[in-house]
Amino acid sequence: MDMPEKGSRMVAGFFVRAILGLTLIFFINEFLEVNDISLSVGLNPVTFATSGVLGTPGVALLYGISFYQGL
Repeated sequence: MDMPEKGSRMVAGFFVRAILGLTLIFFINEFLEVNDISLSVGLNPVTFATSGVLGTPGVALLYGISFYQGL
């Protein structure tokens, strides 16, 4: 596998994780709102980057930070 192919795979993986992460955040926010739980994570470039780099654990980390700030 040559270098440009490896780089494009990494970029594609980042965007796939980021889009899935933002989708997950959207649906979790909707679920929490329906159940009258006032905990949400915004959809912005920081959450995009976090979910792109860290994936699903990054989304969980964002909710953990949001919960901790609400204490």
